[in-house]
Amino acid sequence: MPMKGPEIDFLCRHLKTVVDLVITLLLWSYFIIGFIIFFAPFYLAAYLLSGDRQRSFQRLNHLFYQGFFRLVRILVPRTRWRIQADIRKLRSAIIVCNHISYLDSILLISLFEKQTTIVKNTFFNVPVFGQVIEASGYIPSTSGGKLADLMIQRVEEMDQYLTSGGNLLIFPEGTRSRDGRIGRLNKGAFKIARRCRKPIVVLSIRNTDRLFQPGRSLFNTCSDNTITLEVLTTIEPAAQGENFSISDVMSRVRSILETQTAKESP
Repeated sequence: MPMKGPEIDFLCRHLKTVVDLVITLLLWSYFIIGFIIFFAPFYLAAYLLSGDRQRSFQRLNHLFYQGFFRLVRILVPRTRWRIQADIRKLRSAIIVCNHISYLDSILLISLFEKQTTIVKNTFFNVPVFGQVIEASGYIPSTSGGKLADLMIQRVEEMDQYLTSGGNLLIFPEGTRSRDGRIGRLNKGAFKIARRCRKPIVVLSIRNTDRLFQPGRSLFNTCSDNTITLEVLTTIEPAAQGENFSISDVMSRVRSILETQTAKESP
């Protein structure tokens, strides 16, 4: 039986490290035991029987990570969540966001039933996980090696995918920020936006790094925390016509993210 909020609060005051360890083990057990017992049969059925395998896998990914964050809310009651309501309604958009924790990508996947994203090439070689992300229609991060043809295929299909209501989730920094500052932005998201003429929605995520800190293996479960996710702006490439400039849009997005980061700094 899961512990209730007051019980966790009492334990946090006296046994923080132990509580962090126990809750971390419970959360990561969800990824292993929860996947094997509750989700693996549905993934297998979708792989063998679904007429639209990518669509089915994306929906299962969404449900799997949604379940994870429901468990986080139960086990880590000191963390509050403020997710702007309109975010869940986004469709046919290229969603770009700052990146401060491993939790960022799976949080976004948990919000959208139809989503694709860019994944580092090395993850495609991980047993089981690699097969899941490939069947989900996710995109390799670079075009080198044996994944070159797959990346080209996915990018060529992106316009149709976005038009059908899917969202492309991108962290243009490419890796997590260790200090909260915005890193160098990659051009991939902006090239796709120019090619597909779909809106770029810029999100700001805050304090996921306080819940799961870079370089730390345990969740920080005993500190008061509020995780926020909000829309900062929307850029419409279609309205810019032939005047769309990748460098100008990148500079604008970077400026918006840096301004937001400066506001949030103590």
